Amino acid sequence: MKVGLFIPCYIDQFYPQVGVATLELLERLGLKIYYPKNQTCCGQPMANSGFECYSKDTYNLFVKNFQDYDFIVSPSGSCAYHVRNHFNIIEQDERVVHIRKNTFELCDFITNVLGNTDIGASFHKKVGLHQSCHGLRGLRLGDCSELVSETNSIAQSLLLKVKGLQLMSLKRQDECCGFGGTFAITEEAISIKMGKDRLTDHIENGVEIITATDMSCLMHLEGISKRNNLPIEVKHIAEILNSQC
Repeated sequence: MKVGLFIPCYIDQFYPQVGVATLELLERLGLKIYYPKNQTCCGQPMANSGFECYSKDTYNLFVKNFQDYDFIVSPSGSCAYHVRNHFNIIEQDERVVHIRKNTFELCDFITNVLGNTDIGASFHKKVGLHQSCHGLRGLRLGDCSELVSETNSIAQSLLLKVKGLQLMSLKRQDECCGFGGTFAITEEAISIKMGKDRLTDHIENGVEIITATDMSCLMHLEGISKRNNLPIEVKHIAEILNSQC
């Protein structure tokens, strides 16, 4: 299995430890991981801002970088979703079809491709899981609360197998954090209020660490938490699954 690692631009710039944790985790699972050094962005920021026509070169560069891998894995549900569902404005040749079909969010890849739900991690903290919108409703990494069905979350299943981790229940299991990329800029007040509501839910239920499959959501929540001196921290799920503490 030849696996290409895609690290989103904001993780590369602001949270490189998440990229390192993802690499170490996948290597610990016995995989040989390749990192194309010319990779940049998946093109999502331009598309979300209404300028997708200008993202074609970015899409084509992504294809060029990752066309030779069996799977492409990323520690970002929103980026994985964008590749799988929004690369339809470029020519759909065999390379593009292959990449769109085989790009996976990290937890999705571990569970549904590798078939692994217990990776031997340990993390002795009270953790709250934030179900990011793109992963939940886009990639179907879990069941939405508006659906009448059993709760089924890939990230939750992995966290429940982590030794010492206490996964805390929340009042609103899948409510949006308010980030939404450019939404946090164009609708700042609403975005912050939504973020504060999510933090309050976690704090009131005894959470020490908030985790998620998207560092963008966690970045938003971390910023609000630090500015308001709230007693809660954030950590990407790759860091927890790679932990032995």
